[in-house]
Amino acid sequence: MIGIIFGSSMGNTEEAASFLAENLGLENELLNIANCDAAKLNGFDKLILGVSTWGTGDLQDDWDAFDFGGLKLSGKTVAIFGTGDAESYADSFCGAMGKLYDEVVKAGANVVGAVSVDGYKFDESEAVRDGKFVGLPLDADNESEKTEPRISAWIEQIKPHFA
Repeated sequence: MIGIIFGSSMGNTEEAASFLAENLGLENELLNIANCDAAKLNGFDKLILGVSTWGTGDLQDDWDAFDFGGLKLSGKTVAIFGTGDAESYADSFCGAMGKLYDEVVKAGANVVGAVSVDGYKFDESEAVRDGKFVGLPLDADNESEKTEPRISAWIEQIKPHFA
């Protein structure tokens, strides 16, 4: 069972998580991080985590309130996706993905699903490591027409790690 866990304040990340859950083609459980603790996340062998970015790269409120100290993800596979606004926040686009990435790596996770920066217009992001995003960045505010195709392509990329 794959846990698809999201934090969403305006609905964009929840919408993306729902589309991903419906189209993944593998057994999954869709949960809001507001209703989860570390023990719940630790109960999954595989996780897909969604986070929106607020302000200048901050985690969404429910993720920000989450106690990462109890995460034990050693040997577990994790993929991350995030939503952000590349036009209004070009210097911190999807930066919360980078913060979430750092937390799950610290907890021992094997993170998969890096995405090329090609095709994205932004200046800087904490979510870019070694020239790639640590997960799938989405911009529902400015590129909503690209959201579903980007998720579908990403599903094909990560699916072998989750089968």
